[in-house]
Amino acid sequence: MAKKITDIDKQYLWHPFTQMQDWLANDQLIIERGDGVYLYDINGNKYIDGVSSLWVTVHGHHHRKINRAIKNQLDKIAHSTLLGLGNVPAIELAKKLVEITPKGLNKVFYSDDGSTAVEIALKMAFQYWQQTKIQNPKSLPVRQAGKILNKFKTQNSKLKTKFITLENAYHGDTIGSVSVGGIDLFHKIYRPLLFKSYKVKVGDIEGLEALLKEKNHEIAAMIVEPIVQGAAGMLMMPKGYLKAVRQLCTKYNVLLICDEVATGFGRTGKMFACEHENVSPDIMCIAKGITGGYLPLAATLTTDKIYNAFLGQQEEEKTFFHGHTYTGNPLACAAALASLKIFKQEKTLANLQPKIRLLEKGLKRFSKLPHVREIRQRGFMVGIELTKNVGQPVILEARRRGAILRPLGDIIILMPPLSIAKNELKKLLRITYEAITLC
Repeated sequence: MAKKITDIDKQYLWHPFTQMQDWLANDQLIIERGDGVYLYDINGNKYIDGVSSLWVTVHGHHHRKINRAIKNQLDKIAHSTLLGLGNVPAIELAKKLVEITPKGLNKVFYSDDGSTAVEIALKMAFQYWQQTKIQNPKSLPVRQAGKILNKFKTQNSKLKTKFITLENAYHGDTIGSVSVGGIDLFHKIYRPLLFKSYKVKVGDIEGLEALLKEKNHEIAAMIVEPIVQGAAGMLMMPKGYLKAVRQLCTKYNVLLICDEVATGFGRTGKMFACEHENVSPDIMCIAKGITGGYLPLAATLTTDKIYNAFLGQQEEEKTFFHGHTYTGNPLACAAALASLKIFKQEKTLANLQPKIRLLEKGLKRFSKLPHVREIRQRGFMVGIELTKNVGQPVILEARRRGAILRPLGDIIILMPPLSIAKNELKKLLRITYEAITLC
């Protein structure tokens, strides 16, 4: 059975972010089931899920409360479109998300994953500025209002259409999100397809203000991964930088988009990374851990001010013409509601704090290893930067010892489920340490 599944995989499947020539030439690891922080392959081998199945699993695999919530919803309806209709779980979840996110984010627009959440944020910001300077056309006859809108679009097509992003940024893999990305390994081949954005260095407040002072009239928004740039290898923002960015965006009338896809839902030790500096963005993108790692779901939250700019008569064409087939999927929303309830019932964030300290303490001895260049940590997000060309051997050695890790080049990422027990966390650290030592 195991060989048959492996053969079918080799014949038909194309894996993401995977060099398929290597995949076909080597032994494949194929997961069959999960329980708690452990994954089990088709041969019965057991592994600690050291990266939360790509940063999404929050409360562990096969959590009975999320399982039950999905089963209960399945007995009612699996999917109903949100285009012109509503559904109960999507409505209830929207209210909960507004309650737990930073102040002022009062409207929720659903999508499917982090890339689409960012794509929506960029389009919202772009369209917002196209519509805010229209002088109340809805009070005019429809024909006249349409003429004013078309004239405005023509005259202002070059105003407030640009974006600022950070060097080493990663916001996803759709064309818009890649256009505000900054990692050549992922993005350079697609450069002819992209729109241009301004890039600034993390921590360079003076440079950012100089850019905003000169170009604010054409900049729609600045997008950042708050506190931690995940896909860049867990690069940390200097203390106070995020708050300074918020202040400058406000000063120069530029929207601030915070991409909390990786950092949200407890990963940095707080529910959202923005909370570390008490920042409220104009638009926030969330995904990954939103359903506890069960089903694809994302949301883009924004303020009443931005939302209101899209209100008008049909003829004004101020509608946000964006949507996904499975937007607000009831099963996914039910899973997300259950996950948020678990946060409260199991005191997930409070119980996480001693484990963060244990992780920090356990990582100290790694710095003495000859292959380790630097260790970066914020909460349960860890990047261990190694010397060149040892990342993949470390991953394979860790796998042989019972842990699944994933490298970003030569940076080993540790991001276990928040529910991991202290003894399991110690085991994960021991396996990772031994794997680095032997490579």
